[in-house]
Amino acid sequence: MALHDELTAVQHCVDELVRTVGKLERQAGDELADSVDVRRVRTDTDHLRESVALLRAAAPAPGVRPRGPDLVTIPDTPYDSSLWTDSDDEGLGARDRHAP
Repeated sequence: MALHDELTAVQHCVDELVRTVGKLERQAGDELADSVDVRRVRTDTDHLRESVALLRAAAPAPGVRPRGPDLVTIPDTPYDSSLWTDSDDEGLGARDRHAP
């Protein structure tokens, strides 16, 4: 299944969850509907709905393949040796010193 189809299926599931939580709140009555636990579930479902909406907005359009990284061509010509004048040679120190 394509990404767009998967996100649509997730959106339908989240919408059903939001409807079910609303039904639970109505059936639970005032004392349970005002409890911290029910408010937390309501807040979590709202956050989940927002997160799925953000995912759907960020997903590429159907049929569009995401681009890979841009390739950088490295030339075969040797580098200018003056670039390495004051550099260490593989951890051995400067040119005028020797390894112990």
